[in-house]
Amino acid sequence: MQLISIKTIYILGISNLVFLVLVLFTCRCFVGTKFYIQLLQKPWFKKFYNFHCWFWRGFVLSVALHTTVAFLLFGIPLR
Repeated sequence: MQLISIKTIYILGISNLVFLVLVLFTCRCFVGTKFYIQLLQKPWFKKFYNFHCWFWRGFVLSVALHTTVAFLLFGIPLR
């Protein structure tokens, strides 16, 4: 049981990083930069850019699951 939990925590940690990169790559704060102006002219990036809110949902879910499994396996550290 512990080995499965540790693997799950590891996989969820990687998914946290992937979703974080996706969120940052589609961040609407950078729209005014030259890099984003060039990217927004490409049709594939416009479609990718529209999924920003879904990337946030995936990130929040991944962090919540990662935290829950870690607390269940290792316990709450401040008790």
